[in-house]
Amino acid sequence: MDILRFITAGSVDDGKSTLIGRLLYDSKSILVDQLEAIEKSTKNKDNGEIDLALLTDGLRAEREQGITIDVAYRYFNTDKRKFIIADAPGHVQYTRNMITGASNVDLAIVLIDARHGVVEQTKRHSIIASLLGIPHVVVAINKIDLVNYSEDVYNNIVIEYNNLAQKLGIKNATYIPLSALRGDNIVEKSAQTPWYDGKPLLQFLEEVKIDNALNYEDARFQVQFVIRPQTEALHDYRGYAGKITSGVYKKGDKVKVLPAGIETTIDKIEIAGKEVAEAFAPQSVTILLEHDIDISRGDSIVKVEDDITATNEAEVLLCWLDEKPLQPGNKYILQHNTRRVKTVVKNLSYKIDVNTLAHVEDVQQIKLNEIVKASVKTAAPVVKDAYAANRSNGAAILIDETSNATVAAVIFQ
Repeated sequence: MDILRFITAGSVDDGKSTLIGRLLYDSKSILVDQLEAIEKSTKNKDNGEIDLALLTDGLRAEREQGITIDVAYRYFNTDKRKFIIADAPGHVQYTRNMITGASNVDLAIVLIDARHGVVEQTKRHSIIASLLGIPHVVVAINKIDLVNYSEDVYNNIVIEYNNLAQKLGIKNATYIPLSALRGDNIVEKSAQTPWYDGKPLLQFLEEVKIDNALNYEDARFQVQFVIRPQTEALHDYRGYAGKITSGVYKKGDKVKVLPAGIETTIDKIEIAGKEVAEAFAPQSVTILLEHDIDISRGDSIVKVEDDITATNEAEVLLCWLDEKPLQPGNKYILQHNTRRVKTVVKNLSYKIDVNTLAHVEDVQQIKLNEIVKASVKTAAPVVKDAYAANRSNGAAILIDETSNATVAAVIFQ
């Protein structure tokens, strides 16, 4: 049974937490003690209904305010598929949390309040979904019950969002009218929307194909640990442990070690101490090579025929996550998978206006939650792909050298 990782995003009070609670409740994925706890927590509600949002709004501060301020994760499964859900916060100042939650998902559910249509946060979250290359986007037009299940309202929002999706290059957008509170089109098709001929949300999530989420063409392996037991039985053993982020490796493959550029051949591939003929993403393996080469943590092993080189300069998109503004010349640590190198941001080309999607040039600094095109220079070479071509090897983070805080999500161009 495969796993679908997805995130819910939208503006404040669009119903993200309630939607997840409804999915868990209607798919019978709530334990008895959990149900009793939320029933007890909602006894003081005027209408007496169970507040399903409490299944994800775990922090006390969130419950008191009725909002989500951190990414909450939940797990459930049906007979067809397992699911990992990330519930992203809606407030503008917590947009950075969405980037964290969306960094490795296969699908994003962007909620839109049917009463308000596409708003600023809708655009901001959609931009992030586009930049992160999330393969599938579900536009959940929520609270359709509050507009009397109007087909016209639904169609107008579809047209408005479709224009946004075309500008952002979002190709796989699916539109579903629903009511998380009432359960319309969540697990079963609603009789209230006879004009909607699509699938209910859960059925779509169960059946959507996610095969394209992994890249099996470009072989990328970055060394996490060099294994040298130096025991009597394994005196000459030298293995390179790490995770295959994309592609397939086989015994006998001609490979090169970057950034050194030295060519050799794969002698063995081991998984959990047992030799295998081949391995593929996202497996964690140990690779043994025919020749003794000086290899350390962060070095990459790629196929000889792969058109990839190590570089000290790169064009990037930065999603800024820090309260302290970014200015040209600032120095950071770039973490690219297991490789860490000192980095300087050379210049800022433009930032993206989330309302108009225009490129704003002559940028002097970048503030929290802003997205900027910039160039960086690293103290040591980095073996990277363009994010659009290979998500797993095309992303990184910037780390503040002093506080060790993550200050930016990096998308290589």
